[in-house]
Amino acid sequence: MAAQPIVAVLGSGSWGTALAALLVRNGTAARLWGRDAHVLADIAATHRNQRYLPDVDLPEALVCTDDLALALRGATTTLIVVPSHAFAAVLKAMAPLLDEDAAVAWATKGFEPGTGRFLHELVAAEFPGRRAAVVTGPSFAREVAAGLPSAVTVHSEDAGFAEHLAGLLHAPNLRAYSGADVLGAELGGAMKNVLAVATGIADGMELGLNARAGLITRGMNEMLRLGVALGAQPETLIGLSGLGDLVLTCTGDLSRNRRLGLALGRGVSMDEALREIGQVVEGVLTTNEVVRLASRHDLDLPISAAVHAVLHGAATPIDALHALMARERKAEYPQGLFCRQ
Repeated sequence: MAAQPIVAVLGSGSWGTALAALLVRNGTAARLWGRDAHVLADIAATHRNQRYLPDVDLPEALVCTDDLALALRGATTTLIVVPSHAFAAVLKAMAPLLDEDAAVAWATKGFEPGTGRFLHELVAAEFPGRRAAVVTGPSFAREVAAGLPSAVTVHSEDAGFAEHLAGLLHAPNLRAYSGADVLGAELGGAMKNVLAVATGIADGMELGLNARAGLITRGMNEMLRLGVALGAQPETLIGLSGLGDLVLTCTGDLSRNRRLGLALGRGVSMDEALREIGQVVEGVLTTNEVVRLASRHDLDLPISAAVHAVLHGAATPIDALHALMARERKAEYPQGLFCRQ
């Protein structure tokens, strides 16, 4: 008889907490791990994550611990939900503690800062041959935790594991799809953060709904062209992990990336905006890697480049707007859908 699934969820922020609660409500044993013992103890005592999800009641059966070895002991799957800058360190900490046949999954979005490596590359290097999957899609943690209708997608090279993990997550309030394009799913989940900053800036400048629609559409074009250059499947990027997540983060004010853009567009300084948000804004680091990947593949991604310039103080929002609007007029798809310019 197959072992009953036990999922260790690593990361006690809003999304990690929401996923752990979802699993428990679905009847799966889940352990929520984080670094702050006081926060975990408070969650265990009050059944609420007072910092990230203060208004959401969490299931009493959710186990909380700051002991990584305890969280991983006997776990059949580890689901990593930490910021991208902490991802590699968590993998290394897991390595001596993980059961030999345990699978590795992650709901982190972004790249390894500094190298631009995809997260699946880090997993493959640390755990070669392991079953591995990414969980992504348009899903604000607060809404998932509150039981509002949502959808995610699980991508893995192991079709059986993708189906298994999607089955653990699938619920009356959450549809979980599956696929096999890990790179494409990761690219969509990461790059939408950059484009959400762009849309937020435009909305903060009160440029109107036409500008928002144009930015989302042309941003989608940039995502598709970079994806094709990297070997992603276009179908993945026009699905939940790409277009779905893009629309959500560009239009929903629960998005930290959009909120950063809104603040910058209204003239708030970068430091003050980040301080007000008070959580990691993945788009800040992701923008660097998207621009680096575009340069490596000789791609012109003007919206992403404009966001990079604004975030690094090389241009003001108004400068970036003028530069984008002054670009040479051309056909929408001069060389087909996936033209390089």
